[in-house]
Amino acid sequence: MRMKNQLTVKYEEKPIYDIILEKDFTNLLSVFHTILKEERTDTNDQPIFINKKVCIVSDSQVSNHYLREVIESLKGHVKEIKTFTFTQGEESKNLDTVYALYDMLITSKFDRKDVLMALGGGVVGDLTGYTAATYLRGISFIQVPTSLLAMVDSSIGGKTGVDFHAYKNMIGAFHQPKAVYINLSTLNSLTDRQFNSGFGEIIKHGLIKDAAYYQWLDENKEAILSKDLNVLKEMIFRSCEIKRDVVEKDPKEVGDRALLNFGHTLGHSIEKLMDFKLLHGECVTLGMMAAGYISYKRNYITKEQLDRMKELLEYFKLPVCVSGLSVDDILQVASHDKKMESGKLKFILLNRVGNAIIDTSVTKDELIDALQYILK
Repeated sequence: MRMKNQLTVKYEEKPIYDIILEKDFTNLLSVFHTILKEERTDTNDQPIFINKKVCIVSDSQVSNHYLREVIESLKGHVKEIKTFTFTQGEESKNLDTVYALYDMLITSKFDRKDVLMALGGGVVGDLTGYTAATYLRGISFIQVPTSLLAMVDSSIGGKTGVDFHAYKNMIGAFHQPKAVYINLSTLNSLTDRQFNSGFGEIIKHGLIKDAAYYQWLDENKEAILSKDLNVLKEMIFRSCEIKRDVVEKDPKEVGDRALLNFGHTLGHSIEKLMDFKLLHGECVTLGMMAAGYISYKRNYITKEQLDRMKELLEYFKLPVCVSGLSVDDILQVASHDKKMESGKLKFILLNRVGNAIIDTSVTKDELIDALQYILK
C-alpha cells in the first residue's frame, strides 16, 4: 500500500472536505485558514487572523492531554476561543449535554459564520457534529479525532448523533465536517484497551471491502501493536480510504453504506445491555463474530476463515465471546434498533472475505444460534 498524507471526500462528485494525516498539531492553523477562507495577512504575507469564533468541544480526559496545545496553536489567529468540556464516556452522549453546549453557544453569541471543533474520540465527534447540524440550522465544524476508532470511522462521513434512553444514536443528522485533522501522535495517550478497540472497525473494513488489506493487517499485526508510526499511518490511511469510498457512493445510507454496519446490528444491543461497560469497538467485534458465524453456517465463508477472523481479533485483545447476557434480552433490544425496516432486521453478512452483503432474511433461529456461539 502507498502512504499518503491527505484524502479528499466528495459529495455528488464535488470535493467537500479533506482528511489530513499529520504527526502533530503544527499544521492545524493552516488547515483552518485553508477551509474557512476568511483571513488577513501580516507584512510577510503570512495568514495571521480569521474573523471567526471557535468553540473547542472535548471531554474530561482528552482535554487534559491536548486542549492547551490546540488553544495555543490557534491563539491570536481567530476572533475568540471558547471551550466546552463534558464528562468522558458514552453516558454523556445525550441531549442534556447538547442543551448545555447550546446554552454556552447562545450566551457567547456564536452565529452561523463561527466554528465548532470536535477534539476527542467518537462520543465527542458525534455530539459536536449533531450540535453543529442543529444550532442555527447548521454551522461549520471540524473533526480532530484523538482515538484510533474515531480516526478510521466516526469522524468520516457526516453521520452525527446522540443516544436516547441508552438507545445508541437514535437522534441524529447528516452534517459534513469542513475537515478531518488526524494527529497520529495522540494515539500515544490512549490506554491499550482504547487503542485496541479501534481494530474492531479496522478489521471490519478489510472483511467487508478489501481481502488484501485484511491479509496485510494479519501480516503486519506485530508492527501495528508495537505502534510503528509508519505502519500505523499506512493502516489508518487505507481504512479512511475504504470508508471514504463507501460514503461517497451512499452519503445518506440508503444503500451500500449499510455495509459499514457489519457487526453493529447485534453489537449495539450488547453495548446497551452491558450499560456501555464494553467499548464500542469491543461490541462491534462480538457482533462481527455472530455475523461471521451466520455467514459460515450459510456456507458463505469456511470454518477456517471464521477461525482465522477469531484469531486475528483475539490477537488485538478484542473479545470474541461475552458472559452475563441472555439471548432473549439481546433480541428484544435488537428489535428496537434503527436498522429495522418494515419489521425486518437489516443484517450484514460476508458472502466471502472482502465482500459483504445486505440481508433481510436472517431468521430468529439463525440469530439465536449465532448468539449462543458468542455467549459464554
